[in-house]
Amino acid sequence: MDPGGCRMNGGGGGDMISLEDLESMSEEQLSDSPEEEQEEEEQQDRLLCYWRDVARGHQVEVPTDMAEPIQQITSNNDGTHTREQVPYTLLTRKEKCGEVVYEKRHYEKAHWACITVHEDTYEQSICYGFMKIMRFICQQNTAGTYLGMTIPIVTVVRTDEQHTTLSRAVTVAYYLPTVHQNDPPRPHDPEIVIEQWPATIVYTRAFTGATNELSIIHEISSLAEALDSLAVCVNDSFIVAGYTNPAAVNRQNEIWFLERP
Repeated sequence: MDPGGCRMNGGGGGDMISLEDLESMSEEQLSDSPEEEQEEEEQQDRLLCYWRDVARGHQVEVPTDMAEPIQQITSNNDGTHTREQVPYTLLTRKEKCGEVVYEKRHYEKAHWACITVHEDTYEQSICYGFMKIMRFICQQNTAGTYLGMTIPIVTVVRTDEQHTTLSRAVTVAYYLPTVHQNDPPRPHDPEIVIEQWPATIVYTRAFTGATNELSIIHEISSLAEALDSLAVCVNDSFIVAGYTNPAAVNRQNEIWFLERP
């Protein structure tokens, strides 16, 4: 993985709806519809209003054309609940008092859809970046189909030498499902690029809650303290891996350090 480029999402603070919430909502709302077409339109309106209400807390505007992608992510491709996880091989795990301090993993080379955003805050960047990725997943691609969700969505963040400040450039990336790895659909949005990331070894530590500049800097410091040596790691680029939608209440995350090639 090239640490200087778009090579491997995090989320913001607050209470944006999670993937689990979206799925349960779709089950309840889609099952009771007497008039399917009208119900679908009403559901889109409700979900769009909900996302807009939550996004205001992050100074993010959710445009009207997000209604359909939000609906498709909610129904999770006609109600199926499978979300493919990015495959990896666990190499080692360090534990202390029965808790995992960090894991060392190997990720194979793979295609990712990436977009780099330069908003005023990290939370704004990942929200706007994720919305563009959602459009790509939901039919705005050359395959013309819903591609399916994969987890985690990741963001590449960069820091200053002291690891006290994040760069405004934040890269949001989505792992293409296995069925699309050999022939990735191309995005209609020219800001999204498909890249093949090389095989990579990462050191990863789990954490929960909001992901913002303060929490990310804290998690970088915590993982750095836990590792025996930082000499093997890239020291200015890090990855925040998000397993729930940006800004979910009990967001499940990981911080990743990249091993030097």
